[in-house]
Amino acid sequence: MKKIAFLALALLSVFSFTACSSSDPDNNNGRTSNNNNPDSGYTAPAYEDYYVGLADWNDRTKWNLANVHDPSVVLADDGYYYMYQTDASYGNVHYNHGHFFCRRSKDLVNWEFLGATMHGIPSWVETKLNEIRSNMGLSASTVNFNDQTQFGFWAPCVRRISNKLYRMYYVITIPGTIGGNGTWSERCFIGLMETSNPADINSWKDKGYVITNYSDKQLNFYVSANDWNNCYFKYNAIDPSLIITDSGENWLIYGSWHSGIVAVQLNPSTGMPLKELGNPWGDKYAAAYGKTVYNRFLGKTEQRWQGSEAPEVVYHNGYYYLFLAYDELSVAYNTRVVRSKNVDGPYYDITGRNMTSEGGEAYPVVTHPYKFGNDHGWVGISHCAIFDDGKGNWYYASQQRFPANFNGNISSNALMMGGIRSIVWTSTGWPLVMPERYGAVPQKRISENELVGNWQHINLIYNYQKQDASTTMVLGNDHKVKSGWSVGSTWSFDATNNVLVIDTVKLYLKREVDWEASPRKVTIVYAGYSPTGTITYWGKHVY
Repeated sequence: MKKIAFLALALLSVFSFTACSSSDPDNNNGRTSNNNNPDSGYTAPAYEDYYVGLADWNDRTKWNLANVHDPSVVLADDGYYYMYQTDASYGNVHYNHGHFFCRRSKDLVNWEFLGATMHGIPSWVETKLNEIRSNMGLSASTVNFNDQTQFGFWAPCVRRISNKLYRMYYVITIPGTIGGNGTWSERCFIGLMETSNPADINSWKDKGYVITNYSDKQLNFYVSANDWNNCYFKYNAIDPSLIITDSGENWLIYGSWHSGIVAVQLNPSTGMPLKELGNPWGDKYAAAYGKTVYNRFLGKTEQRWQGSEAPEVVYHNGYYYLFLAYDELSVAYNTRVVRSKNVDGPYYDITGRNMTSEGGEAYPVVTHPYKFGNDHGWVGISHCAIFDDGKGNWYYASQQRFPANFNGNISSNALMMGGIRSIVWTSTGWPLVMPERYGAVPQKRISENELVGNWQHINLIYNYQKQDASTTMVLGNDHKVKSGWSVGSTWSFDATNNVLVIDTVKLYLKREVDWEASPRKVTIVYAGYSPTGTITYWGKHVY
């Protein structure tokens, strides 16, 4: 699998460089600076993004958001946000320290590393694998289950179910291949753990097998290793996302690469599939494994290799929003979103295209590799968690990577920094992710005269494996765009809704940290969509 191959490569990069409570303002491991904004007394975060000097396991209490990959975030009853993640770290320092690491925060800025929630491989994995192989007419797996570094521990999804009940759906990928001629990768499993107290990382109890890869190729799995269109798996059992509807239905949205994204209904009491699964092939049990809700290449080549993954589904103001990661994760990773009135589709993009029945490129582009000014910028920004604080504020969390060969480091692209960004919802109900990371900046009212001056503007467009770079824009005090992007246009400011309007384009404003400035300081940022929704606009005021 493409993702497995690259993740292994990224995590094997050469490592050649040799907790405090997040609610304690006086003991923060140096994560805040003294660069106060004179208007607000605000102190910007000061932790290092280029964290090679703190990458060692012994420095994990200082990581903050270093070594974050495929995050899942849940707000617990104790007031903490808990973040869980794929097993990944710069230089593989996580090896032999457990799986599905957890950290927590009360302000989404300062994060306390807690440790692993799973130790060892659950016994059911080997049993279920060999049961399926036997039913396929294959011999037992020869994989060494004592060598956990061969396995993938991926993409947990954690949700609060009720008071004192939290569920984690997780993925274990099995090494090896199916078939005597080694033509196709072995399967993946989605499992389930539960806890009543996420603060106690050792309290997670495994509940066993949930689902695995499903095939419509019967037992005809001997295909060429590069024959992606005829690969054995129709549904790929990775990247689970749990959504609970207003009526109390539980749905697991999962899958990627092999024929798109799938929705399967669960039993709310057990967290397991509602229907009996049976053998994962053929027609008899197909419906039990779910229904396709998104397929990127449907209607074009019908190819199995989708280049889309990591579904995340949330409900907001009458719609279910399905966020998707596109393309390979090292550089090109970018995020799209579609929506539906029903959790199992059909899902439409911002252009009105039915993505469930038609497929194709989904718009808008929510995040994409980018850079402001002369900064290094970021790549590989996707596989997101979407969550809110219960008070109307929404957030996007994902990993983001340094470009290759940054600072002379041939392994810099394996530096995975967690990034949390605010979400603003447009007047038409589409989510906009702010360009700069969240820094808990006080949202003092923005005045019109603050908008006059120099801006860095980015047309965030699909640009495979390339960073979208900023250009300049100058707003004059005569309400004209003086130079740069949209030069000659008229601008105005809707102070009630915090919207900068240039010509007919609405750009939604927030105060945020200028992470590229030295020292970091408060600025104003914007995000918006073009009238067709096929271009996303990001910008920040520079002083």
